[in-house]
Amino acid sequence: MKKETVRIGVVGLGGRGSGMLGLLAEVPGVICPAVCDRVPERAAHGVEVVKECDGYAGYEVRSYTDYKEMFAKETLDAVMISTTWITHAEIAVAAMRAGMHAAIEVGGAASIEECWQMVRASEETGKFCMLLENCCYDRKEMALFKMVKEGLFGEVVHCEGGYRHDLRDEISLGRENIHGRLYNFQNRNGELYPTHQLGPICKLLDINRKNRMLTVCSVASKAVGLREWNKKNKGEDYDLSSYPFTQGDIVTSIIKCAHGETIVLTHDCSLPRPYCRDYVIQGTKGIFKEATERELRIALEGVTENTHTFEDFNNYIEKYEHPLWREYRTDGVKAGHGGMDWLVLCAFAEAVQEDAEPPIDVYDTAAWMAITCLSEQSVAMGGMPVPIPDFTNGKWIDRAPFRRSKFCVNAVCEEYFDNTEEAK
Repeated sequence: MKKETVRIGVVGLGGRGSGMLGLLAEVPGVICPAVCDRVPERAAHGVEVVKECDGYAGYEVRSYTDYKEMFAKETLDAVMISTTWITHAEIAVAAMRAGMHAAIEVGGAASIEECWQMVRASEETGKFCMLLENCCYDRKEMALFKMVKEGLFGEVVHCEGGYRHDLRDEISLGRENIHGRLYNFQNRNGELYPTHQLGPICKLLDINRKNRMLTVCSVASKAVGLREWNKKNKGEDYDLSSYPFTQGDIVTSIIKCAHGETIVLTHDCSLPRPYCRDYVIQGTKGIFKEATERELRIALEGVTENTHTFEDFNNYIEKYEHPLWREYRTDGVKAGHGGMDWLVLCAFAEAVQEDAEPPIDVYDTAAWMAITCLSEQSVAMGGMPVPIPDFTNGKWIDRAPFRRSKFCVNAVCEEYFDNTEEAK
């Protein structure tokens, strides 16, 4: 039976965590009675974030600096985790074993073992673990998903994507801003942030449902971008100006799938460049290519004039609008990365209210996150292929049907939307 109101706690209240808390507390049917951060000032600020929300109804909000204490003292339906990357899994496992559903912010796994721990905890407790991969809910990704499922790309053969974002200041100022990226770039070398485009690609290719990722091969360039930024902005005597960062400026990964599709991922955060996720979908009937964040190009048989010249995808997006975004734009798009933050939080909250399978489940979460530690192994071995575990233990061949809902990202569930001409 659907719960009209659910109690969701939040662990991790840095910049991202505080922003997501402010949105989560606005979702209809959600209250956030407990917040946690190891920095007391951030924890206290989290209380104020909740109280300042328009949907706040005067309930008590308590703050903690230890998530274990919060889990022991609070009665919660679920928890949202937005701490540093290397703590996501352990907190999610603790939450599920304490009887709560878990949602974690994006980031890669440090080991395959922690991925298996999430899977086992979810299977043994019946609680879900959902990766809050907001890019699965971006407007263009959802429109393209709908087009692929309608067969407009034909049979999909190849996809590309990446996290290409100039973060030299955010990384370099990690100590001052208590931000965990710095320590990862100092000590690791691989595809550190794979899921933004991998998530939508995996949903397109039915990964974990009739398909799976088999191997990953990764290579890394040299690492000079962060040292140069620190020399220029902090001076020659600053310790990071000569620090031997291990994370390559450009990391390229190639993934092979069970049915022959290939995926190329690029991680690119320590050189100057405009933001872009480099999304590419190529099938037997044509191609979509993201040249820049706003330059979206398409050439499709039966859709564009021909397949020898790219056209502007923005001229087609309304025609192929996903019904979730059609409804969303009618009701009013919320804040947060163009609106997709709100949608992924609503998807999480709906699954908690229904006490049911989320649209991004623990098998998706484990498989997508695993690419980080596997890519590190491949880079260390000069680009050798590394096998990707099957976290479904063979069930991907014939899994039980996914749960249909308006937030489903395995299919376009038109039955949950008003399909009248007035709605369109």
